[in-house]
Amino acid sequence: MPRDNHANPVPAEADWLTLGQAARYLGVAQSTIRKWSDSGRVRVFKTPGRHRRYRRGDLDAFLERSAPEARSGPVVLIVDDDERLREYVRVNLEMSGYTVHEAGSADDGMHVLDEVRPDLVLLDVMMPEVDGWEMLQRMHERHGVGSIPVVMFSGKVDERAAGEAAERGAQGFIGKPFDPQELIAQTKQLLPA
Repeated sequence: MPRDNHANPVPAEADWLTLGQAARYLGVAQSTIRKWSDSGRVRVFKTPGRHRRYRRGDLDAFLERSAPEARSGPVVLIVDDDERLREYVRVNLEMSGYTVHEAGSADDGMHVLDEVRPDLVLLDVMMPEVDGWEMLQRMHERHGVGSIPVVMFSGKVDERAAGEAAERGAQGFIGKPFDPQELIAQTKQLLPA
């Protein structure tokens, strides 16, 4: 169990979240929560092995403090297994006033959707295990077709991909590799800040 360097009592084992669990809980990338904890925005505890641990109560308090600023702009969920791409898109959208949540897989994306109702989902087609098409279908089954706008993007582009995206209920499609600025521009066009 992590040691608290402050005078506060140490919470029960069930109250602790690992870095990955805390990132999922907040709907952000692990690199984001790491930066927040390094800057003191989120309280972190370190195990003797220097692993980061977070208390659920501290994360809830952070969400309450951040709620007004977090709800100031449209909410976008980006689902892609490429962490660098997610971070690049997130930073650019946040600088334009958007609130961005990230997920590294379709399953993680569905978990974020259980907690947050985004105004737009940016969804990679090619992901391991569950691909973007399957996640899109699950979203439609759970939330209704078209209830949450989706822009699909993919590294495997053929002539049918854009048409298939529209047929399956997506509002847009961008071929990948692409200039991420194109994805950001399409986001801003569909969902002005």
